[in-house]
This record gives sequence, structure tokens and C-alpha cells, in this order.
Amino acid sequence: MKSKLLVTMCAAMGIALSGTAIAQNASVGSIKIENGYTRATAPGQQVAGGFLKIENKGAADQLISASSPAAGEVQLHEMAMDGNVMRMRQVKDIALPANGAVELKPGGLHLMFMNIKAPLTAGEAVPVKLKFAKAGEVEVKLPVNATAPMKH
Repeated sequence: MKSKLLVTMCAAMGIALSGTAIAQNASVGSIKIENGYTRATAPGQQVAGGFLKIENKGAADQLISASSPAAGEVQLHEMAMDGNVMRMRQVKDIALPANGAVELKPGGLHLMFMNIKAPLTAGEAVPVKLKFAKAGEVEVKLPVNATAPMKH
């Protein structure tokens, strides 16, 4: 009886997790990357955001670039209010304070995948190489999450 229950629970977990990629953590030097993700895109959609947390356990550093084989270009972006208008713009780097953390998230700092080569599909993962001024380069895989439904 217990073994049947265990098999049923394992099967249910497998079904629940199918199509869900697990976030990959990575580190280089004193930099730790965690909780990264992007969102699924529609066919023909050319841009997508990338989100993650960067923790810095050392001296001040900067994220100076990102690249991915999934996109023609990956830019560093920020969104900010300009009066009553939310504007997005490319930034040359993202400062990482000494012994601090920066979260790249929707509505703030983020990666912007430009000229996406194929739709990003939920359950897959997008490889991204991050380059830091001092710590060097690290590759992380960002899981692709299903797109959240729009609220009316």
C-alpha cells in the first residue's frame, strides 16, 4: 500500500514538474547568480526580458555585458518613471555594490534579449553569458517560464 502511494506521488510530481525548468545558480569570484528566469514568447516576438539576482560578497563590481546564442543581442536595460511615463532604456553597466545585491526584475533593471532567433518555450532554458568588470565571465541557464495571463 505504501509503495503504491509512493509511486503515485512520484508520478504526480513528474507530471507537475514536466515543462518546468529549474533555475540554475552560478558563481564567479565573489559574485553569485540565483533565481534567474525569462518568459515564454509568442511566434514572431523579437524581444524578451531576463531576470535574476546578483549577489556580490566582495569589492564593488559592474555587470558590463551579456550574450546568448538565443538572441542576436542582449542589452542591459532599466525601466524608470519619467514624470507619468514609464520608460525603458539601455544602460552601459549595472553597478554591484561591495557586499551587496542587485535584483534584475520586471519594471526595473533587467536583461533584454533582442532579435530572438526562435520562440522561447516554457520548460526550456536559455544559456546566458554574463561579463563582470572584475569577476570575469560566467554562464547561467535561465529557465523559460510560461507567460502569465494578462489581467483586464
